[in-house]
Amino acid sequence: MTQDTPNKSQNLKTFFVKLISIVLAIIITINILYNLILSERLEKIDRILLLNNDQYREMIKDKIRKELQDGLEKENMISVEDKKLLYKIYLKLKDEFKSLEKSQ
Repeated sequence: MTQDTPNKSQNLKTFFVKLISIVLAIIITINILYNLILSERLEKIDRILLLNNDQYREMIKDKIRKELQDGLEKENMISVEDKKLLYKIYLKLKDEFKSLEKSQ
């Protein structure tokens, strides 16, 4: 019986070391996944929720103005594919307005 006790004690030490190692590995993995995947999305959601904050709205307006100014300085503001898409939308809207005028 005395031979089993040291063996059991050694087995318990090994078990607890492995258990602690696995738990730490899981915690580190969860932390890394949270920081890489979820934190950016949560940050974007927080930005949307801050739209009632005056300072944040001013920052968004300034950013939009800067982007519009940068777009005006470019030779072509939009790509050819976007131009085609916008033109098709324009034609469709034009037809819908014509049908609206005829129905009145």
